Amino acid sequence: MTTFLRPSLGDFARRLACGAALSAGLLMLGLTPAEAAKTTLNLGMSVEPTGLDPTIAAPVAIGQVTWQNIFEGLVAIDESGKIVPQLAKSWEISADGLTYTFKLQSGVKFHDGEAFDSAAAKFALDRARGKDSVNPQKRFFATIASIDTPDPQTLVLHLSSPTGSLLYWLGWPSAVMVGPKSSANDKTTPVGTGPFKFSSWAKGDHVELTKSPDYWNKSVDVKLEKVTFRFISDPQAEAAALKAGDVDAFPEFAAPELMSSFDGDPRLMTKIGNTELKVVAGMNNTRKPFDDKRVRQALMMALDRKTIIEGAWSGFGTAIGSHYTPNDPGYKDLTGTLPYDTAKAKALLAEAGYPNGFSFTIKTPQMAYAPRSAQVMQAMFADIGVTMNIEPTEFPAKWVQDVFSGRNYDMTIVAHAEPLDIDIYSRDPYYFNYKNPDFNELMKKIQLTADPVEQNKLYGEAQTILAEDVPALFLFVMPKLGVWDKKLKGLWESEPIPSNVLTNVSWED
Repeated sequence: MTTFLRPSLGDFARRLACGAALSAGLLMLGLTPAEAAKTTLNLGMSVEPTGLDPTIAAPVAIGQVTWQNIFEGLVAIDESGKIVPQLAKSWEISADGLTYTFKLQSGVKFHDGEAFDSAAAKFALDRARGKDSVNPQKRFFATIASIDTPDPQTLVLHLSSPTGSLLYWLGWPSAVMVGPKSSANDKTTPVGTGPFKFSSWAKGDHVELTKSPDYWNKSVDVKLEKVTFRFISDPQAEAAALKAGDVDAFPEFAAPELMSSFDGDPRLMTKIGNTELKVVAGMNNTRKPFDDKRVRQALMMALDRKTIIEGAWSGFGTAIGSHYTPNDPGYKDLTGTLPYDTAKAKALLAEAGYPNGFSFTIKTPQMAYAPRSAQVMQAMFADIGVTMNIEPTEFPAKWVQDVFSGRNYDMTIVAHAEPLDIDIYSRDPYYFNYKNPDFNELMKKIQLTADPVEQNKLYGEAQTILAEDVPALFLFVMPKLGVWDKKLKGLWESEPIPSNVLTNVSWED
């Protein structure tokens, strides 16, 4: 028999008194009870992800919702770009670089209660590297020849050849650990080991995550209880939502021309950080006249990068002379290799057999930076007698069909988001249709050594080849433009990997 005890009037009086005292104390600090206890976050994104499993599709928005929030990897990349332990607490690499032995965290479970151990890790990596893998970075796992699991906390990778970037790649969204029982449904209902659990997805509007009560990493004090990712594609609407308080943060604000509208706002602040977004105008290197290096060099020398940055992104951005950002190890400033010089550009065109210039078409994806950049470039090319026609191209479907897969184009322009992806110029096939055996050899040498000093030297040589060979017109690195509430702490200001890491985000009391 259950007995119910009715509280006395005295109990009620004591509770009221305690509540009043608490509220009074908060008010003395200038806080309301709701503010002191704020544990929710509304975070804005310009692009809605197509799915929520970063191991089966490439769009950046997938990782921006799920990486380090829902899903974790054996290792992680921190805000400075450094490799740090995660589900693997330590590792050893054999002297010949062919064996990687990971010691895994113990007591880790996926959000559905399934254990994470060496068998689960083997499953995730086999799924990523297998014959039927649709992993967008399947090549990362190509040198893993076999995997051993001598005990639940030990994972051993045997490689077919040394792979100096393997640890770094294992920190990417495409290398996160997924559960054997849940992975098939991760696209719509993701299940990971991270500090947040998937709650709901209202297509076209928002994704909601809630704090995982059983998160394994007890050294992390996760403050947020609920996070809502809100998808707003129109820049004016993004700014309005921020100013109205409908969203607390837009870590990647999509309208640089509106950044100054937040100046002097008592509640909001702006941040300008680094990204890996390299804006390049890729050319079809097997199509005339782009098969002639002198033509490519002339086009590069016709461009004033500073003016392009001003016209395309309101002056926010850093000029680059190769497919590499100032954040990357071994970066060389090569913007002076083929500097802006219309007279030399015209002379090179004449030498290549085009004294009167030529005409071509650029296919521009419909993202703000692309048509804006193209319009500035069009005027600059006209100065050397070259006519560039601009063809707007729907992104991603039409652009992928025509340019990326079909390679049916003269020139295009796109921001490459992958960190350290200079190796795309050695991939065959790839949309540039660029072939350089010396460059390809450098890419192989980089993987054959795990020595960062040697790798940086080789990366420097690779940058120099691209700066001189110009398979693409190297324009600028887009910055990370953030706008968020001044009381919000812990959001990444820079972005070594496209992400919205929420682990250490909190509201100031």
